[in-house]
Amino acid sequence: MFQGIPQSWRITGIIAGGMALGMVLILGFLWGRLEQRYVFFPSDNVQSTPADVGLKYEDVFFNTDGGRQLHGWYVPGEDEARNATWIWFHGNAGNIGHRVDELAIFRYRIGVNMFIFDYQGYGRSQGEPTEQGTYRDARAALEYVVARPAVDPQKIVYFGRSLGAAVAVELATEEPPAGVVLISPFASLEEMGRLAFPHLPVGWILKGRYDSMSRISRIHTPLLIIHGDQDQTVPVGQGRALYLAANEPKSFRLLPIAGHNDTYLNGGSAYWDALEGFVEAGGKGNP
Repeated sequence: MFQGIPQSWRITGIIAGGMALGMVLILGFLWGRLEQRYVFFPSDNVQSTPADVGLKYEDVFFNTDGGRQLHGWYVPGEDEARNATWIWFHGNAGNIGHRVDELAIFRYRIGVNMFIFDYQGYGRSQGEPTEQGTYRDARAALEYVVARPAVDPQKIVYFGRSLGAAVAVELATEEPPAGVVLISPFASLEEMGRLAFPHLPVGWILKGRYDSMSRISRIHTPLLIIHGDQDQTVPVGQGRALYLAANEPKSFRLLPIAGHNDTYLNGGSAYWDALEGFVEAGGKGNP
């Protein structure tokens, strides 16, 4: 097949082909590492429920527009009909059973209605998790909450943690809530990839994935971002970048000592005071 082609060209072509193949393998390895490290870590074993921490709750099953059945818990607040309702979008690991301790503190400190659910492939929810799937799951959760008789649709707040913050941001651009609270958010999966692999072209394969940075300016409802200054998973600069790109009214709270998953514990009064201030503002002003 190389008849008539100079020997040097053949060698150059072979080298170039080998380099291209090597790049493909590197990018494939890179994507596998990123997916493994940053994206989905579901567990189907729901070991705890709100009842284990003394909370009254409803076991809820609802469907996505694709027919997948999702599972969640509705925890009523102190005055269900008058309170705001916070929809929880949890992070990329485990399931809602791993959030019951924070739910308990939240219920007694904040007192709002809460709805927390599992994305497809997590806990008792059907299907497999994907980026677009989590967005569809979020819309299904909102539709369920709005349909509850005691819920005021004008008093719904999106509460997203880590990957869940990106889900909350995407939903807020299409279905504006009374307020948005983001805990330990990242700007985009691409930016996280650049931090992990600074010398590789992660943008070639990650562009547009969970891209909160490109969406945050389309949100015009009150925003609170909380980030721990010891976060080794999502550096605090990611949360600050989102804050700077966001519209007013907005607030940023830095938690000394807190890491990525322990903001509600190590964040102490600074964490809970920020959330209580947001509630007291009614989602209509700077907390």
